[in-house]
Amino acid sequence: MGDMANNSVAYSSVKNAVKEANHGDFGVTLAELRSLMELRAADALHKIQECYGDVHGICTKLKTSPNEGLSGNPADIERREAVFGKNFIPPKKPKTFLQLVWEALQDVTLIILEIAAVVSLGLSFYQPPGGNESLCGSVNVGEEEEESEAGWIEGAAILLSVVCVVLVTAFNDWSKEKQFRGLQSRIEQEQKFTVIRGGQVIQIPVADIIVGDIAQVKYGDLLPADGVLIQGNDLKIDESSLTGESDHVKKSLDRDPMLLSGTHVMEGSGRMVVTAVGVNSQTGIIFTLLGAGGDEEEKEKEKEKKEKKSRHINLKYLGMGVGMVLKF
Repeated sequence: MGDMANNSVAYSSVKNAVKEANHGDFGVTLAELRSLMELRAADALHKIQECYGDVHGICTKLKTSPNEGLSGNPADIERREAVFGKNFIPPKKPKTFLQLVWEALQDVTLIILEIAAVVSLGLSFYQPPGGNESLCGSVNVGEEEEESEAGWIEGAAILLSVVCVVLVTAFNDWSKEKQFRGLQSRIEQEQKFTVIRGGQVIQIPVADIIVGDIAQVKYGDLLPADGVLIQGNDLKIDESSLTGESDHVKKSLDRDPMLLSGTHVMEGSGRMVVTAVGVNSQTGIIFTLLGAGGDEEEKEKEKEKKEKKSRHINLKYLGMGVGMVLKF
């Protein structure tokens, strides 16, 4: 009996280890939250009621308080970032100067000039047989030698012009892209959003928002993350940046509580629990499909492989535990 009790404890601990590995010590996984945020209106309400009961059930599983928010404990923040990711979408890898040069060479006008320059250079070095004799039979060797020696200058001048245009164009594109990335980085660092942490209403940088945060939304805000509405007051959202529809969508707990990153608050105010950030948000998924988060996508794939491997190991030990229980 003692052995069976010990085996039961071992089985229970292995089972909890598997559950913890799959859920990251939370009651909901990243994949479940991503699939939830893909739903809208009635479908989303049905999913929330079926799996979580209500939005407060989501808060419970995410270990956050609808009124007090997160505690702000650095260890808790680090753990959430490890499980659900950071609110950062890596920019598309910048093009090198040589790539910009190659793109500048694709201009149709420059291609025509390049062909003309090559043809001109080829003709300048071509000496047809009997070319030194004029039509009247007289010979003017001196003038023709001078013309043949200077004939390459025209082709070389065209090529030099093409090279100058290409280099100037590539340099302008490179400097503009550098300035744009610097401006974008500065805007991301300076942009802040209102959240509730430890019962206090504070403003934090958008990049510091994590899953489980209780965020306050109001007129004029650009939502920095996906979330589910907890409380709303005549809230209307412009989702044209994602759906292309110009009509404002009314958000409420009994109609459509899903709030998506990259959308604008046009009317009202409210509070939401953040459920997806960064590349896992709807905006992040779109950017990833467009190739803006290629490196991050590869990291996510590596992470998924490691998680699968961990699950296989845990399931192996779970099977061993079950075998020991059945044996005794």
